[in-house]
Amino acid sequence: MSDTTAPVTAVSPAAPATGTPRARRARISLTALQIVLGLFYAIASALPKLIAHPSAVESFDKLGWGHTGMYIIGALELAGGIALLVPLLDSVAAVALSALMVGAFIVNVTVIHGPYVATPLILILPLALIAWARRSHTTDLLRLVRRRS
Repeated sequence: MSDTTAPVTAVSPAAPATGTPRARRARISLTALQIVLGLFYAIASALPKLIAHPSAVESFDKLGWGHTGMYIIGALELAGGIALLVPLLDSVAAVALSALMVGAFIVNVTVIHGPYVATPLILILPLALIAWARRSHTTDLLRLVRRRS
């Protein structure tokens, strides 16, 4: 190697430097998004189902799922909303809530025909972003589970 050349270091383009202000802002924004979605699923979406609010009861009676289906969906949304706030579970929760939103979209299109048909699809976008951005947490969770078994 000559004195005029510097050694080349490999930098992965997929892994930005964690200390840059841009990366820090991205992490903060993603965390804020997780908090907002977690609170939305736990309070605005799950709570009416779990307290049997008349609007939720009416919707689930129209589906023919009754109180049992309403409580199950409410519990799943509450668990997903809480799990979005737990760093080790956030990516898995985002995937699970996305699957729940696919089901909600299908039900909205086929049975309800309401004005909010696109809402589940809109919610999938930030959930997919969280699942992708926090995918290393899923790897950490799998490593932990494998170590315990």
